[in-house]
Amino acid sequence: MLVLRILIAVALIVSAVIHFQLAAGFQQAAPDGIGGGNLFRIQGTVDVLAALYVLVRGTPRSYLLAALVALASLAAVLAYRYIQIPTIGPIPSMYEPVWYTAKTITAVAEGLALIFALTAYALPRKSHR
Repeated sequence: MLVLRILIAVALIVSAVIHFQLAAGFQQAAPDGIGGGNLFRIQGTVDVLAALYVLVRGTPRSYLLAALVALASLAAVLAYRYIQIPTIGPIPSMYEPVWYTAKTITAVAEGLALIFALTAYALPRKSHR
């Protein structure tokens, strides 16, 4: 289980690092609003917190949280790649119909985090009686 916890955390941290690196460029579309950059910073922070939670606790709840974080991030990258979603309130349209290295690495990392987290959740656990 320790190996799975580390793999989940590494995948989430990879996603976080790339989100933080790309944030400034995505903020330019809406410099005064919430902006894509701020959304990227929020996602990166959530990735880091979920990774730490998995590493520290290693409970079924932490695996589910990690899976939800990874799923939300993966769904967003896929949706904004393939669907031209308009501005929704303070959330800008971030349609970007291309794949590039950082985006691909992030999508793969999020997919792996999701798979690892669901695997960890599904594995039988020892009873602590």
